[in-house]
Amino acid sequence: MSDDDLDATDPRTLPGFFDALADGELLGGVCADCGQVLLPPRPACYACGSRAVDVEPQAPEGQIFSYTAVHTPPPAFAEDAPYTVAVVELADGGRLLGRVAADYTDVSIGDPVELTVREPTATEREVALDYETDWPVHVFKPR
Repeated sequence: MSDDDLDATDPRTLPGFFDALADGELLGGVCADCGQVLLPPRPACYACGSRAVDVEPQAPEGQIFSYTAVHTPPPAFAEDAPYTVAVVELADGGRLLGRVAADYTDVSIGDPVELTVREPTATEREVALDYETDWPVHVFKPR
């Protein structure tokens, strides 16, 4: 598929990525020129600028690369605080940011996690942009 054919159904766009995720498929872009894994996929590689980006299924397992606790979230999520977010390095080499279903004190760099997907809550739907209301929410669970 050329960039000229790129539309919201293409997994190299956020709507396309989240549609695939809602169907239980984690897709990543893989640069044909340098091998960089792009999560979520995009039409151009952020490592080398190439537009030769293939879309491939990615394993949902990985390990915590970096993490933090969110103590002051947006007002709609104040009751959720504090919560843990992490950059997870997935088994296929890509990195993805997301919430972790564990307390900050129970998480360490290198901990194994697995990506899960759930429906957004009513609050998450209320604060989402119009085109995001049906996007699933990804959460990493300790393994």
